[in-house]
Amino acid sequence: IMTEQVKCFYQETQKHQNSVNKRMTNLILRLTERAAKHDNSKFSDVESELFIEYTPKLKKSTYGSEEYNQFLKGLKPALEHHYACNSHHPEHFSNGIKDMSLIDLVEMICDWYAAPERHEDGNIFRSIEINQKRFGYSDELKSILINTIIREFPDKSVENTRR
Repeated sequence: IMTEQVKCFYQETQKHQNSVNKRMTNLILRLTERAAKHDNSKFSDVESELFIEYTPKLKKSTYGSEEYNQFLKGLKPALEHHYACNSHHPEHFSNGIKDMSLIDLVEMICDWYAAPERHEDGNIFRSIEINQKRFGYSDELKSILINTIIREFPDKSVENTRR
């Protein structure tokens, strides 16, 4: 026989589960929308010409190197437009990474994880270190980003890029 207290527990727990499910589903939908539109601005006239010129150069450079940073200067007009159109970049916001949402951060870490694949000597963990200095985020956020790479991405290419 089920007491009122037990019934109440089950009803409240199911309501809570449904509420969490609704919110998580909303985030999944937002992420799905973002995934479908990721970096579409690169195909615009404002960005494409410079990205066509600099993508092969960036591929042969080391992320964060002086050469890499020089290429970014050449890309500046395209990057300014790109950052303005894409909130997964800290440069999109006046307060940088502090103004980002979790959705922005998820897209950002997916972007950062894919970016080293475009460099001959790319390494996601080195990129996270470099970007901590570049964007001024905390050791706590750095740990969260590293933990996300290690625990949440099933592809084994991460094994080749461990510190």
